[in-house]
Amino acid sequence: MRDITIGQYYPARSIVHRADPRFKLVILLLYLITVFFCSSFFSFGFMTFFVLITVFLSRVPFLKVLKGLKMIIVILIITSLLTMVFYTDADATPLGEWWIFKIYLSGIYASIKLGWRLLLLVLMPTVLTLTSTPTELCDGLESLLSPLKKIKIPVHELALIMSIALRLIPTLIEETDKIMNAQKARGAAFESRNPFKKIKAMLPVLVPLFVSAFRRADDLADAMDSRCYRGAKGRTRMKVMKFHAGDVFALLFWCLITVCILFLNYNWLGWYFITVLGL
Repeated sequence: MRDITIGQYYPARSIVHRADPRFKLVILLLYLITVFFCSSFFSFGFMTFFVLITVFLSRVPFLKVLKGLKMIIVILIITSLLTMVFYTDADATPLGEWWIFKIYLSGIYASIKLGWRLLLLVLMPTVLTLTSTPTELCDGLESLLSPLKKIKIPVHELALIMSIALRLIPTLIEETDKIMNAQKARGAAFESRNPFKKIKAMLPVLVPLFVSAFRRADDLADAMDSRCYRGAKGRTRMKVMKFHAGDVFALLFWCLITVCILFLNYNWLGWYFITVLGL
């Protein structure tokens, strides 16, 4: 459970840490959209290269970033295998066949691309949470969504809910780890290979975890009420967000990457080498 990095902030002095949270959120949204446009191995490699550069510039240990991927490895493998097994290509000869299942070369390519896309979709949000505090993300999201206040949407409350959720994730992970260790001391079979025994062993963990979560939520509500919290009206920020030229440059740079990915995907000029790389 300690391998989950969502909501955990890694303090460091880097240009990624110093960047304006509003620009980081916009770049993340642009990045997620761009990932779905990737259709060739070359475009996936192109995106991965710049993601690795971002991780390097953030000065976050690469192994710590990879820890955030451990929780999706099983999902990634199962999804890729299902894609490969159930992929059909009427114009191709199968590489192998068993019962009703047929393995095509194009199916293997599709499964690799799907797994690669899932990794990219998780990698950059992990970097965002490691380089931005929940308060910064909350303030940045509230600032970006501030125009919605004109149509009576509670932007501040939505941002506050997100901030509290991010803050509580590491706490709940630590609480789960403590409960699991206590249950192991009582003979719980968490290491059993039998899935039914594993599910049965998780029930004594979920009940106290939910009780602890509701207790923490109740304590937080009392703490906010004792400090006379009455919403966003009249509230100010201790740190006023200011963007710099580097933030604008980073946004323009990722816009350029998006244009390059679109060019690699659609090959508007009909270049032959892009056709060859478009596996």
